[in-house]
Amino acid sequence: MPRRPPPVPLAAALTAAAVTLTGCGNLARSSTTGPLVDRGTVRIATASETPSFNPYTAFGTGPARYAYDSLVNISADGTLVSGLASSWGATTTTATFALRPGTTCSDGTPLTATAVARALNYAGDPANQLAGAQTVLPSVPYTASADDAAGTVSATTTAPFPFLTRTLGLLPIVCPAGLDRPRSLDRSTQGTGPYVLSHYTPGGPYEFTRREGYAWGPGGATTAEPGLPARIVISVVPQASTTANLLLTGGVDIASVNGPDRARLTGHGLAAADVATVVGLTFFNQRPGRPLADPALRRALVSALDRQGLANVAVGGTGRPAADFGAEGAVCHADLAAANLPALDASEAVRAAGWTRDAGGRLAKDGRPLRLRLITSPDLGPTLSPVAELMARSWTQLGADVELVTESLPALVNAMYQTGDFDVVVGTSPGFALPVGFIPFFSGPTPAQGLNFAGVTNPEYDTLVAQALREPDTEGCGTWNRAAAALLRSADALPIADGRSTVYGRSTTFATTFGGQIVPTSIRLHR
Repeated sequence: MPRRPPPVPLAAALTAAAVTLTGCGNLARSSTTGPLVDRGTVRIATASETPSFNPYTAFGTGPARYAYDSLVNISADGTLVSGLASSWGATTTTATFALRPGTTCSDGTPLTATAVARALNYAGDPANQLAGAQTVLPSVPYTASADDAAGTVSATTTAPFPFLTRTLGLLPIVCPAGLDRPRSLDRSTQGTGPYVLSHYTPGGPYEFTRREGYAWGPGGATTAEPGLPARIVISVVPQASTTANLLLTGGVDIASVNGPDRARLTGHGLAAADVATVVGLTFFNQRPGRPLADPALRRALVSALDRQGLANVAVGGTGRPAADFGAEGAVCHADLAAANLPALDASEAVRAAGWTRDAGGRLAKDGRPLRLRLITSPDLGPTLSPVAELMARSWTQLGADVELVTESLPALVNAMYQTGDFDVVVGTSPGFALPVGFIPFFSGPTPAQGLNFAGVTNPEYDTLVAQALREPDTEGCGTWNRAAAALLRSADALPIADGRSTVYGRSTTFATTFGGQIVPTSIRLHR
């Protein structure tokens, strides 16, 4: 499968921050009838810190939408609308974008086709090790070129890729001033977006100030609209219960809440946009020397789990076992898990894999006990630790010695991408809107040359992906689904539950895209 090996500094692969491919959305409407507030301040709560606002890093992809634009955007009904480009077209090997005239960077310089091509090439250069960009860009090499006279940017790939407009077209474009000094992007922004990062405090809050004269947002949105806030202040609130309290008391205006705390927010006149998620997307470390490099053992461990019980814990109530790796509403989403996950007699399966119980009931093979390091982080959701605890109990009953470790998000990412010191990692994500988003996590090189932190090697998946990449757009969904089924049968990863989080607004209206990303130009503040 011809593809560029993506780079890997600290990439939060399973976090919402990595989810930058947007596919569909909905419109949240406030119940308030109050008048609009001009030049007001909207306070937004987020669960995790942003150590870097560089939109091409893993942590910078989420807040990038406030200060950076992409060539195209996704509307609330999932269709493509204009961004920096007023028109576009693509095949499986080429994409062309005609730029909207009059666009300027936040430093006042005009945005040229050459500048856009430079940003595309910079983000896609493996030497730059930009993990956040790799979650957006095609998984095949490409070269972007510019025609400043015509105002067009073109990209050509070295191999077929079916979603060029929805990948290249959705990359945040960094202006030349930022590319000249990339380290400055950690604490400042250099984009064309509707806001500029005006104040940074380690650990938050982060303050954005509205740009005047902005007129090239999604579908032609501008910053001159009544009710669009002059300032956006983002505060870090790790606990969902605290976030819910702040929404109820007026401490924040917009926030995402998942788990049982959602029930407390019903009936209080808040805007609410439900976001489909996959709760507990679980990977098994298959790198050489780790016990779960053996597919027979992975299948046995997955068979030992009570998927319905895990789903109930994951959603804090009556859950539904996840149907696919991606969330409901993603392109090519299908009901795959039940028919393809292993459903063996776990005790028989571990014996067939060569593991036997000692006198104390502990599993061992060739004199080595079965020890598993299971890691998760509450920063990714309040129910993940209980999910991991239930997994650990099931595997302990089977005879494994399970070390359950709860980490901070940076420590979790470090274990995934730096030390590799884990056997099972339980994360959560709305999933990618396109099946290509998962490719670097299920194939290719391991860190530091790739994003395949679990060392997944599945030849059937690789073969089917190579075929799907040659099939335009959704014509390849059948092939993409067969590829995902191959991962499930091999127990390469395990999605736990189809869940819901909700983005709430107090005295606000706003639109969200797939994954719950707020569209900045859609925010309106009411009295």
